[in-house]
Amino acid sequence: MCGADRLVKLAFSGLSPLVVEDVTDDGELVRVRARTPDGPAGCPGCGAATSRVHGYHERTLADVAIDARRVLVVVRVRRLVCPTGGCRQTFREQLPGVLERYQRRTARLAAQVGAVVRELAGRASARVLSALAIGLSRHSALRCLLRLPLPPLQVPRVLGVDDFALRRRRSYATILIDAETRRRVDVLPGRGADALEAWLRAHPGVEVVCRDGSAAYAEAVRRVLPDVVQVSDRWHLWHGLAAAVHTEVAAHSGCWAKAGPPPNDGPRAQTTRERWAQVHDLRDQGVGLLDCARRLNLSLNTVKRYARASEPERLVRAPAYRPTLVDPYRDYLKRRRADEPAAPVLRLFHEIKEQGYDGSFNLFVRYINQGRVDTDRPAISPRRVTRLLLTRPDRLTDSQHDRLGELTTACPEMIDLAGLVRGFAQLLHPADGNAHRLDEWITTARAADLPHLHAFTRGLDLDRAAVNAALTLPHHNGGTEGVNTKTKRIMRQMHGRAGFPLLRHRILLS
Repeated sequence: MCGADRLVKLAFSGLSPLVVEDVTDDGELVRVRARTPDGPAGCPGCGAATSRVHGYHERTLADVAIDARRVLVVVRVRRLVCPTGGCRQTFREQLPGVLERYQRRTARLAAQVGAVVRELAGRASARVLSALAIGLSRHSALRCLLRLPLPPLQVPRVLGVDDFALRRRRSYATILIDAETRRRVDVLPGRGADALEAWLRAHPGVEVVCRDGSAAYAEAVRRVLPDVVQVSDRWHLWHGLAAAVHTEVAAHSGCWAKAGPPPNDGPRAQTTRERWAQVHDLRDQGVGLLDCARRLNLSLNTVKRYARASEPERLVRAPAYRPTLVDPYRDYLKRRRADEPAAPVLRLFHEIKEQGYDGSFNLFVRYINQGRVDTDRPAISPRRVTRLLLTRPDRLTDSQHDRLGELTTACPEMIDLAGLVRGFAQLLHPADGNAHRLDEWITTARAADLPHLHAFTRGLDLDRAAVNAALTLPHHNGGTEGVNTKTKRIMRQMHGRAGFPLLRHRILLS
């Protein structure tokens, strides 16, 4: 019996402030009868201790399950008389940590429920809790989540700011974190300057703000804290350069593609050459860009692109081929066509069929008609060339090094572009002299015949102070991007049905 008593005490150790009188097994339910101790209790109004009992009543609470069975605790609670005149006449005693006011669960069960709903929210937490023999609806789970206390708001020294979509292209919100510890600070509705400006005015103490290239956030910080250091995100700087490099590579595809198969010479290429001639004829007559766009029924940006090109071949894109099932047999087909130029296509098809080709005849015929057998190597797309330019040289294979060397050698502008990419990559390692090196890099970039890169440098000038801080200080906005990734996972779990207050509550608790 002594061992059994110890097991009972261990199972109900969370109810130790109560006096357990009886435990009954009702099959799927374990019922515990208990009462409060007989000693004096303090009045919640005046704090005076009293043992004078006015009456008794019972409270029913759920407790942590035992052996996958629900536990119900029926507690006899005293109503006591306050001895202080003028104070409340009677009061019901409470036992902090066990019996909380208005609660139908013990404190330890409420802690377990809170831990589950903090991670899983509504329906998912209800399913998990049911497996733990805790009956809870999804609506009650959400109410429990909203009742969980938020961590105290501490204004960070280095603030990270970024936006995320509540509904893509419709509504957004702003998340604030401590950029040094990645602790979530607050979530604001909207992504305009007004919401951030109001928060900064109400919470002074920020010394550094890490953000992306958002002009709204920059303006909000300048209004409230004109002397604060704003740091642009280095990842966004590299991403902006990558977009400009891809546009330049695509614009020069007619030049660097000479290292591979010839450019397309179909109807689209012919139309490109005709439009280039029309634009340049009008420009030679002194017609403005906007008037050219009206006369030719083209957009202004398209006319600008044609006007910047010194020759139409720069606008004719190289063919971009995707990998096909014929690629493994390309060397064999090239040898066969060299030995027998008049070999019928059907015969070649049956020959590679015997070697294991399991594609269709139409795919094989298109492969032959595109000229992919006769060229030295398949065409490379502008996206792949951009990837080669943006990859660190020590991470390229020998074949990729050779391929990149062939492509850059075929086009003088590509040589300048490759050098500028390497130079900017070195600036992304923060150092004291990077601001001066950036001036030199911008001067070199503007001297090259790379108009799309010129647009990138003009964007740097618009936010130059924040860019200089990003290249010289160790702070960055990477932590905010990571928090945004977890925020998107939380929103997927909630299936977009939660309102902003509930979403904010869960983000700050995660």
